[in-house]
Amino acid sequence: MPRAVRRVLLVLAAAGLALALAAWAVFEVAVGRSSPDPSDLSGLSPGALALVEAATREFRDDPAFDHHVHAVGTGEGGSGAHVSPRFSSWLHPRQHVQFRAYLRAFGIDDPARAESQSVARFVALARAAGVSRHALLAFDAHYGPDGELHEAETEFRVPNLHVERVAREHADLLVPAASIHPYRRDALDELERAAAAGVRLVKWLPNAMGMDPADPRCDAFYAALARLGLTLLSHAGEEQAVESEATQEFGNPLRLRRALDAGVRVYVAHCASLGTGVDLDDPALRRVENFDLFLRLMDEPRYVGLVFGEISALTQVGRAGRPLATMLERVDLHERLVNGSDWPLPAIDALFQTGRLRDAGYLTADAARQLDEVWRVNPLLFDLVLKRTVAHPRTGQRFPAAVFRAR
Repeated sequence: MPRAVRRVLLVLAAAGLALALAAWAVFEVAVGRSSPDPSDLSGLSPGALALVEAATREFRDDPAFDHHVHAVGTGEGGSGAHVSPRFSSWLHPRQHVQFRAYLRAFGIDDPARAESQSVARFVALARAAGVSRHALLAFDAHYGPDGELHEAETEFRVPNLHVERVAREHADLLVPAASIHPYRRDALDELERAAAAGVRLVKWLPNAMGMDPADPRCDAFYAALARLGLTLLSHAGEEQAVESEATQEFGNPLRLRRALDAGVRVYVAHCASLGTGVDLDDPALRRVENFDLFLRLMDEPRYVGLVFGEISALTQVGRAGRPLATMLERVDLHERLVNGSDWPLPAIDALFQTGRLRDAGYLTADAARQLDEVWRVNPLLFDLVLKRTVAHPRTGQRFPAAVFRAR
């Protein structure tokens, strides 16, 4: 390699590292730290306490349900969980900064103890809130169409057995959700095993896992899901948290029609509220908002009772525009919405800017300040209270309590 080219590459690498370090400095502030004792609400103002009471009183005797809690692990205690080495190296600055932010949000200060520390922190938050149960999600690896594991493209993996064990240990708070790639050669056997173990929810992230929901290879898996009465929780829309640039089109909500046509109940994560997708119904194959494609599925009479919108992340900065306003306003769809926190994202303060929600008319100034108080004590409770508090800027419509019940 010519010396001049090497010099340019070194300069670019140094610039990339400098940007990553700067980004991490921002994240250090943005992720923030909530209280070490989430059960201590004594520091909340009377207004904040009243806000929490108003948002949660209906769930004291009949708990709310959170369909979207991520687990993480690095292999502690033989869990089988795995994180790509790319995340632990500054040679991959973007991923490394992102990973450090996630560790902090999970409450992890020792990656070698990721499993135990992340579970302990979540259980403390959930028990302190005392108003909800949670689906703990496994996360399968990336597989190719031939059924072969693609280790290099697997950013992280959390096995089903690990999630089932953790859920058993905290059965009053957690239920296990499996993640099974439909291209796996043992996919049907693993699905049967998970169902026998009590699993009722299967999590996919097609963009990152490398599965196309419209692929005929999924048909046998869909038939088994429908026969067993299991629900598919599938990410839809653009994926930003996990590397998936080459397969973003797998997040097109219309690709879930194959599952729906097979009689599978599908929860569409985040209501497909980011990015654009090809309109597969348009002969010209124009690109439109994924959110509009999601609404098309919701508005098709044949899918009533099958397709549901999962509202995690709708109150985040990047989504709290038209998607949030629409889902608040569409009262005809409220009975087909389900709640999710997408934990640990609520612990990243920069993603949930109450000031912007206030300025957009979703929150009053008092509510915005009070929610900030709640976040500093318990970001998991904050997520529920925030979703119960936001109101449509024009109509004042809020999400009813039924959205937060288990379906």
